[in-house]
Amino acid sequence: MKATGIVRRIDDLGRVVIPKEIRRTMRIREGDPLEIYTSAGGEVIFKKYSPIGELSVFASQYAEALAVSTALPVIICDRDHCVAAAGISKKETLERRITPDLEQIMENRKIENFDDKRFLALEGVERNICVAAPIIISGDIGGAVVMLSGEKGESSTDTDIKLATVAASFLGRQMES
Repeated sequence: MKATGIVRRIDDLGRVVIPKEIRRTMRIREGDPLEIYTSAGGEVIFKKYSPIGELSVFASQYAEALAVSTALPVIICDRDHCVAAAGISKKETLERRITPDLEQIMENRKIENFDDKRFLALEGVERNICVAAPIIISGDIGGAVVMLSGEKGESSTDTDIKLATVAASFLGRQMES
């Protein structure tokens, strides 16, 4: 744990303000859910809650099936990090932060095909996005199913786009129930 040197007081309603610098650095937005943990040493820890992360084992299996079916690397992300990957090194991708480009693609709430453009999905991973399908959970953006360019520069097909759409829709419905 890293000390920030910032001290805040709890108000009479039990609230504490998380400083803007920390919210910006940690990509915490208004309305984002936070999990609260406590330790035996008296620490209170806030952690961003990722509904997609709760399904990481299931998401990994889904990504694996998509990668085999499409012959393209597949990642499944929450709003901040990669939570599942297949067809690409897991060591290279899991827990990597998403790029601002992918964040903007998710905010657009549309399935996108990017064969003609160059957008990276994850920071430090030099693979372009072929298809990105946002995962919508009860009307909110929860993450995305992303197919990446292959090592030989393969591009996506109409079938790949439909498979990514179905995967994103299915994962969104799983999180709603």
